Amino acid sequence: MTAHVDLSSEPYASRRAHWNNTLARHAHTLAARPALRFEGQTTTWAQLHERVGALADALARRGVSFGDRVALVMGNRPQFLEAILAINRLGAIAVPLNFRLAAGEVAFAVADSGAAVVFVDAIGRAAVVGADLPERVRLVVVAADPGAGESYDALLEERGEPCPAIDVPEDSPALIMYTSGTTGRPKGAVLTHLNLQAQAGTVTRAMRLGDADQEVNLIALPLFHIGALGSVVGTILIGGAVVIMPTAPFRAAALLDVLESEGVTAVFLVPTQWQAVCADPTVADRDLSRLRMACWGAAPASDALLRQMAATFPDARNVALFGQTEMSPVTCVLDGADAIRKLGSVGKPVATVTARVVDAEMNDVEQGQVGEIVYRGPGLMAEYWNMPEATSEAFAGGWFHSGDLVRVDEEGYFYVVDRVKDMIISGGENIYCAEVENALSNHPQIAEVSVVGVPHPVWGETPVAYVALRDPNEPLDLESLREWATSSLARYKLPTRLELITELPRNASGKVRKDVLRETAEAS
Repeated sequence: MTAHVDLSSEPYASRRAHWNNTLARHAHTLAARPALRFEGQTTTWAQLHERVGALADALARRGVSFGDRVALVMGNRPQFLEAILAINRLGAIAVPLNFRLAAGEVAFAVADSGAAVVFVDAIGRAAVVGADLPERVRLVVVAADPGAGESYDALLEERGEPCPAIDVPEDSPALIMYTSGTTGRPKGAVLTHLNLQAQAGTVTRAMRLGDADQEVNLIALPLFHIGALGSVVGTILIGGAVVIMPTAPFRAAALLDVLESEGVTAVFLVPTQWQAVCADPTVADRDLSRLRMACWGAAPASDALLRQMAATFPDARNVALFGQTEMSPVTCVLDGADAIRKLGSVGKPVATVTARVVDAEMNDVEQGQVGEIVYRGPGLMAEYWNMPEATSEAFAGGWFHSGDLVRVDEEGYFYVVDRVKDMIISGGENIYCAEVENALSNHPQIAEVSVVGVPHPVWGETPVAYVALRDPNEPLDLESLREWATSSLARYKLPTRLELITELPRNASGKVRKDVLRETAEAS
């Protein structure tokens, strides 16, 4: 009979898949190596472990325990990651919230999650101050003047009895990530510790990440996004350095400064950011020799942009990362030479993700046909918080329904065609908005475009294009746009209306509000 060995007092030796165990191990084996860099300041692995432990102890003395929820409304800064690690060390659940949310949206998320503590900084305080929060909520403020809340620094400096180590089960929740809510109520995707660690291990292998002293990962996206947090978990797993860009309006020159000065090896940006970086007049003069991975995702990228990225950064691998919050988030990767050879593809499923492409009856579609991609895998969320009906609907048939329409080519590469809810049926023909948008985005006068379907008395639905021009003083009319697009789109796919706007409406996460565009189009 094998004796049970209690490893709970030695987290760095625990069998658990948990990023606090990884942190504890690095504090012993990589103690003096950089873990976090922010505005010229470095936090080593030993320092990070000590700070996280002190913060966890302070939270425990305030009653935070296993299963409790703690929200964060903060900009990008080391304290964001310290707080999440401290929350998770106690077995509590971190709830990162977008600091751009309106006060009512923050109030909803705090009430829905049942958060008893909210971390805020100067950026997040504006959203929290106007929110009608329950009386139970305790504020912890990362600022020189904490106001009505408790000082973050004061919590770190407390000297009390350390709390006993907690062996946190890997299937327990680590995060509640509220989805963007482009339509209806936001849903809180519950991600477990196993979800995060399985994802991190798989993606680091898929991206061929190297030794700890070689990897420097720049986090330029907001840390409240799972894309940014997932990237951090992977970097922590291998002991690389995480460079955090402070929250500020995006400027390509500022990002290039950090890439150059920090010797960044990998960075993930959304396509609009890559477009600005490639267009920066100084990019050719920069020493970006250490940059090995130019990663993109979260929105479609045009073929023109992908070619421009390859030309601008010839020594860096162009890596497409595709997925969604509910999958922790990456499901498919397209890497290296395939980025050009398979233009438009999001790659193949990563090793731990099982994917099918199905019709409405859950039958597998033929190769090359369009269907919804459904998933299974250890990165798949546990549930939607407090939404059993939405959870059951998402897991219908025993698979997670992504809402993404895709096709698969003869080599097994996946191509996203559209979202299920964005497909237009006109005269019995399927029109995929993403395909039309990709074609129109290559027009020299168009800065950004979104296509929606509206009711039509004859055809059922018809496409309407909302366009923001590069130069508003250079006019563009519907007929000239349709004529230009006939070389790349069938005539039934061409927009029948053109609406010129200054910029596309977006939600707090930066996603285009197609529901707003549909309502506007249907009302006019």
